[in-house]
Amino acid sequence: MRNRDLSFWLFLAPVILALVLVVFVPLLYGTIYSFTDWDGIKTSQFVGLDHYITLFQDSEFLNALQFTTLFSIASILLINAFGLSLALIVTSKLKSRNVLRTIFFMPNLIGGLILGFIWQFIFIKVFSSIGTLFGIPFLNGWLSTTETGFWGLVILMTWQLSGYVMVIYIAYLQGIPNELIEAAEIDGASPFQKFWRVKFPLIAPAFTVSLFLTLSNSFKLYDQNLALTDGGPYNSTQMLAMDIVKTAFTDNNMAYAQAKAVIFFIIVAIFSLSQVYFNKKREVDL
Repeated sequence: MRNRDLSFWLFLAPVILALVLVVFVPLLYGTIYSFTDWDGIKTSQFVGLDHYITLFQDSEFLNALQFTTLFSIASILLINAFGLSLALIVTSKLKSRNVLRTIFFMPNLIGGLILGFIWQFIFIKVFSSIGTLFGIPFLNGWLSTTETGFWGLVILMTWQLSGYVMVIYIAYLQGIPNELIEAAEIDGASPFQKFWRVKFPLIAPAFTVSLFLTLSNSFKLYDQNLALTDGGPYNSTQMLAMDIVKTAFTDNNMAYAQAKAVIFFIIVAIFSLSQVYFNKKREVDL
């Protein structure tokens, strides 16, 4: 037993070491630097909570926080709605369900920057051409306003992650015992009743996992934001990750950017862990 325990920790040691060196040590150092006037090279003095007081009075940071929160809410709802719908389609009796799984999952394989440039072309060139051809003013000038930029990012994120979330829902849908479905059919349950009364409660763990992943990915979005809108117009579609990067590498204010990153980490951790806690309480054991 002792040898097995030793071998277990030996196999686990490289992963733990990598986690400590790549995540926990930088987090610790970054938190310490956020209380100083660190410029990326050297630190001259301790400034205490000055950066944290300043950032809560920083309108650009607060606007980025508000935009990111609204974007995350819209993205989480749409991604999970579409992901679950796609999972129900490809777990039905369609002959093309295996082909459809591949097609629906493929957008997730495209890199964020490339994806952003693809959708930028669609929103600007394709939408404008369609709007001009059919006389639809709404399609002209997409990404030129805050509202269209917001929904452009939501559409991009939904298109990319719906297939990924679909795979998670498929795993749980296929794990539902056939006996429960057959019993519901014998009792005369309609397709909607079978889904809402039988399937939906049993895939609650899938919601926990999917909501956690979509929430964290939505809050941390950077490359798609950079490629699609670059924060424009006038930084009105700038998300928190982009605001932090610009503060650090454009304004060369490393310590202030690190303070923003610490607050960013706390916000994501609170939202993510809270939803996991509340969703876990609603899960149903088979």
